[in-house]
Amino acid sequence: AHNDVVQKLLRQARKGTKIFYIPGNHDDVLRDYTGTHFGGIEVVNRMIHEAADGRRYLVIHGDEFDVVVRYARWLAFLGDSAYTLALTLNTGFNAVRRRVGLGYWSLSAWLKLKVKNAVNFIGEFEHALVHEARRTNADGVICGHIHHVAKREMDGITYLNCGDWVESCTALGEDHEGRFEIIRWAQTNVVPMLPKPGEKEVAA
Repeated sequence: AHNDVVQKLLRQARKGTKIFYIPGNHDDVLRDYTGTHFGGIEVVNRMIHEAADGRRYLVIHGDEFDVVVRYARWLAFLGDSAYTLALTLNTGFNAVRRRVGLGYWSLSAWLKLKVKNAVNFIGEFEHALVHEARRTNADGVICGHIHHVAKREMDGITYLNCGDWVESCTALGEDHEGRFEIIRWAQTNVVPMLPKPGEKEVAA
């Protein structure tokens, strides 16, 4: 399935569609190839996307704003191992749920949002990305990294997080008027949205 997606992207690139690849903490070795083109796909660390309505968005993976990834690599490795274990448990758990007619439910996402420190980390991460967008004179920021899908206004900046395609299968889509929406492939709320005091959701 992943190979099919890659082939479709390469086909679009050959037809002239501009496609950019932004590496993250799991493939940071590719950052050594920034500016290089692979099959028409350019590797970049960050970029500015101008939406259909003229608004400018900073597009960035976001791991450089994760203090654990930057300063405690061993802890990040431990977290990755725990996440992999949770995914394994999740597979069996959801197999049972399907047999009894229940939909998909993410154990790892539930555990993350139940841990107070994790919730605080997500909030700090979001504010750091919003600050970076403002510093670059962008109207918004599009990022990933924390596997937590989100779409909201924060201090006058639009914060968009695509979530992940590992288990949540979420993405962001832009329409012809420059409006963004969250795409949930499974059509379920796999990753619960975190309410933010004083913040409002962006109208799709």
